[in-house]
Amino acid sequence: MTERLEKLAGELGQRLEAAGLMLATAESCTGGWVSKVVTDIPGSSAWFDRGFVTYDNLAKQELLGVSATAIADHGAVSEEVALEMAQGALKRSRADVAVAITGIAGPAGGTEDKPVGTVCFAWIRAGRTRLSQRVRFAGSREEVRHQSVRLALERLPELLESND
Repeated sequence: MTERLEKLAGELGQRLEAAGLMLATAESCTGGWVSKVVTDIPGSSAWFDRGFVTYDNLAKQELLGVSATAIADHGAVSEEVALEMAQGALKRSRADVAVAITGIAGPAGGTEDKPVGTVCFAWIRAGRTRLSQRVRFAGSREEVRHQSVRLALERLPELLESND
């Protein structure tokens, strides 16, 4: 399981470094796990700038500039908030590429509209591509978090392929 994450992070790092791009992360339910995986790669300082762990809504607002309106209108677990988190990570770093994750890892906290396992993602390349996705993962808290980290890393290369 961990080997797969290391492989994804290593491949991503090679591509970012070759393109001369830096990565930033904005994480809520994963608690910095994406940042941990990428900084486990020797030499990651060449392509990883910083990570923001903003578990609380106020932290999302203070550290990333997420609007209180977005949280009130859509909830902290929403693609809209994930996009604002990723945009905030770009604005508050030297990064060119950012990923954001916000979700309900469980075992409690879910609602009918957003059950446990609901995770929202955003990936942004400055001045170019903006992607977002809402997923419902199954499993324990640890499994939901692991699947979230994996998806975050799997989709980041799409930002490097895009020409828009």
